Amino acid sequence: MLSAREETVLFLSGLLHTQRQQRGTRNGRRALSCFAHAVLVLRWFLDGTRVAQLAADNAIGGSTAYRYLHEGIDVLAAHQPSLHSALLAAKAAGYSHVNLDGILIATDRVAAPGPTPGVDLWWSGKHHQHGGNIQVISALDGWPLRTSDVRPGREHDTTCARIHGLLPVLANAAELPCLADLGYEGEAATVRVPIKKPTHGQLTNDQKTVNLIHAHLRSQAERANSLLKTTFKALRRVSLCPWRIGATVAAALVLLHDEHGRTT
Repeated sequence: MLSAREETVLFLSGLLHTQRQQRGTRNGRRALSCFAHAVLVLRWFLDGTRVAQLAADNAIGGSTAYRYLHEGIDVLAAHQPSLHSALLAAKAAGYSHVNLDGILIATDRVAAPGPTPGVDLWWSGKHHQHGGNIQVISALDGWPLRTSDVRPGREHDTTCARIHGLLPVLANAAELPCLADLGYEGEAATVRVPIKKPTHGQLTNDQKTVNLIHAHLRSQAERANSLLKTTFKALRRVSLCPWRIGATVAAALVLLHDEHGRTT
């Protein structure tokens, strides 16, 4: 039994049907119907079912199962709203701010060499595992609104945000502040970060109060990250090409929005 509504299966099935029509796929030329195709993709996302098992259950080859999976990921990821649209929707919903936080999506070991000798490109020294860095924009109650593309796990959150071009868009949303942790200290002019303790000094009581309020408001960003990983077992460790993590997380976000009928 899939832990998803039938409407979600039909939603994905409809997207796949539209894609086949656009490609000009003739009836009877695909091994699986759009509905069965959608169930295959959802089983992988929700239950983390291995692709070999999905292939066996649907009497198709392993390469065909992988192709169906990637088709489903791509058609879903294409429906993720742009960051500008997500911020406009958040502002229209009356939110006082949004949160920015990074999440590491674990992968199998990838021995791609990084710029530092002896350190793999996808190795995260902070989390002590291989993975991809995803930047998550979330609402004040911890609901994920938008996710970025992936960057290797070795890169800092600030670096990833700069490469993805998130900061200029957030800077232009002056009436919708963005809260972040001290990992984004280098972009304090764009996002609001806690007050850092001086090297040889102490924070004042007022500064401690500001940090306490900031931490309380920003803590909901952790809920957004947790919601993605707890809902979709596939995101706990992705065995696909690590450069596909960005599209995979975006696809999961679209499914989450449809499942709960909420985008903001």
